[in-house]
Amino acid sequence: MDIDEPTPTVYTLPIPRAPGPPPPAEPYALHRDAHTPLVLDNGSTTLRWGFASSAAPFTGLNAVAKYKERRTNKPLLLFGEAIDAESGAKSQTRTPWEGDVLLNFDALENALDYAFVYLGIDTPTVDHPVIMSERICTPLHSRALTSELMFELYNVPSLTYCVDGVMSFYANHLPPPTTPFTSDGLVLSFNTHSTSVIPILKGKGIMSHVQRIPWGAAQSSEYLLKLIQLKYPSFPTRVTSAQTNWMYRTFCSFTPSYPTLLKSLSNPATLRSHERILQFPFLLPQTDEKSPSELARLAEKRKEQGKKLQELAAKSRADKLLQKEADLEYLLDLRGESELTGKMSRKEWAARLSAEGFESEAALEDTIKKLDVYVKKARKKEAGEVDEPMEEPSFPLVDVPDEELDEEGLKEKKKQKLLKSGWEFRVRARKEKEREREEREREAKREEEERETDLAGWSSKMRKEQETLMGKIKDRARRKTALTDRKSAAAQARMKNIANLAADDRVPKKKRKGGGEDMFGADDADWQIYRKINITAPSDDEEDDLTSLHEIERKLLTYDPTFTPSHTHASLTSLSSALLTSFRPPYPDTDPAGHARIHLSTERFRVPETYFSPSMAGTDTAGLGEVIANVLARFPEHEKASLVKNVFLTGAPSQVGGLREKLEDTLRPILDPEMPMGIVQAADAGLDAWRGMAAYARTPEFGVHGVSRAEYEEWGGERVKRWWGGNRTGSS
Repeated sequence: MDIDEPTPTVYTLPIPRAPGPPPPAEPYALHRDAHTPLVLDNGSTTLRWGFASSAAPFTGLNAVAKYKERRTNKPLLLFGEAIDAESGAKSQTRTPWEGDVLLNFDALENALDYAFVYLGIDTPTVDHPVIMSERICTPLHSRALTSELMFELYNVPSLTYCVDGVMSFYANHLPPPTTPFTSDGLVLSFNTHSTSVIPILKGKGIMSHVQRIPWGAAQSSEYLLKLIQLKYPSFPTRVTSAQTNWMYRTFCSFTPSYPTLLKSLSNPATLRSHERILQFPFLLPQTDEKSPSELARLAEKRKEQGKKLQELAAKSRADKLLQKEADLEYLLDLRGESELTGKMSRKEWAARLSAEGFESEAALEDTIKKLDVYVKKARKKEAGEVDEPMEEPSFPLVDVPDEELDEEGLKEKKKQKLLKSGWEFRVRARKEKEREREEREREAKREEEERETDLAGWSSKMRKEQETLMGKIKDRARRKTALTDRKSAAAQARMKNIANLAADDRVPKKKRKGGGEDMFGADDADWQIYRKINITAPSDDEEDDLTSLHEIERKLLTYDPTFTPSHTHASLTSLSSALLTSFRPPYPDTDPAGHARIHLSTERFRVPETYFSPSMAGTDTAGLGEVIANVLARFPEHEKASLVKNVFLTGAPSQVGGLREKLEDTLRPILDPEMPMGIVQAADAGLDAWRGMAAYARTPEFGVHGVSRAEYEEWGGERVKRWWGGNRTGSS
């Protein structure tokens, strides 16, 4: 990170607090005989309840848990936030909702019991008319069971169903008393498991034109959790759905143009400026603090141990060298016996070699050469890299006939022959090095002349060579990556090569069974196949390519003024690495706090974008912009103008930042340029639905649209009355 770059802000997760006592309810004596309507906003996340005369409802998490207390061994029924106070009760949590459908009526009954008891209702029946919210297109089975619960168990006098999004719109457009509700608007109701588009004309919800997408806050939080798990597969702390829900509400935001934002985030600095860092709890490693004297003593001890190790290593090298010299001398004597092969049969000489562990005379020669090279290098290193003198030593016995020498002379002659061959080999090697040096000097001079004559042409040629080498390196890296995927074409070709080698027919089947000699390596093409199937060993070609690439880039940086360090392979690679590092910054192993951090960057905008492109999360449905366009297409131009003039956003998930700008950028291209458009946010997106239901329950119209006990017994629980705020699936 640059020095001038500001230190990023690290956010911590909110500390969960124990649920406190709920606010006290009004005395029930005020409502006992007044038949005050009861308002129930039955949300899939939050239950809101209260009397219609209240200014605000009571709220609680719409979940229950049956728990047996350990001390008294008595069963308890916990509701809402009280479930978090008992760790054993969390596993028993149940909600009335399964996604967007009301199914668990035992849990609904327990939640309503808590709500009615909390309000102080102590009568055998609930003698209050009830207005209750329900989802768009509620299944008749769910409505029937809900009506049965309210009429048969609680014996309510009447029951009215309404749509929460319409009632939130009503609460924000309340007409004056004795004035009918005639507002127009397009309601976008953001719920926990779905998002609905509800057109309202002249105060009536056009339910036949309503459309809904199966995407809400719950799916967004789950998608964010999956992205975090994919980004941090080995995160030390478990990330819960409640935490990702908080992250989504706090840090996520809509953006007017998601593709444009992604292009800007390809810059590592821009990506870092958009990220939010979350610190999760972690444990510090326990370390024993030592005094300066102890640290000095330990340093001295390590120094002494290092000296001892160096002495042991030197002694080991010396012993190894002596052993190698002894082995070389022994093998030279053994090779001297080869001159006696004329006196002994080939079979006896082969047996002698086999007894010494050699398969053939060629294996013996190979071992002697390796030992000789090792001994010479070791002795040269001990001598401080001093070159041997160029004076040719004398070998007087080499040209003397064997007949003139005794046994000791023959042994000395053998040794002098070996020394002479080694000397001649070193002379040839020096001449070859000198020739290569002269060739490099001539090549450098020729290149210098070419550079001075035509710098542009020389630079172009060098750059082409650089591009070729970088392409080879990239292809090699891409192949290594592809070989890790067993379904890739490269991995399949590798397995095919292995199968072909296993089925090689160059060795007859009889020799294979009898242990015949393996012919792999006899052809140079075999080693090309080996390089293809061997994915772990480093390649000599790769090292040579990197060396050549660095040399070319060094020349270009020296002589080509237009070639800057940003054009080098290392810089281009580091730019890509910098983007990956900015996306997920690495932390050293000694930083436990860093390993317990989550960096939210592109996820902050990717998750909200799924409302408009659900296919990004694997959901096969239309986006919110397409759904709004389909709804508006069903209305004539004058009615469409009335709808888009008042686009109303409601529901707690609608409070995510940037939604209004995103909708303006989405809707403006599908509308006439001169058609006015207004987007309005609900005053209280979470409670306005309940307030609208309470305001409607205080009007004379409320008593007309509810289903009475007699009508329930006559029609059944599925049927509701047709009115402007409810699901118009029934008739009256």
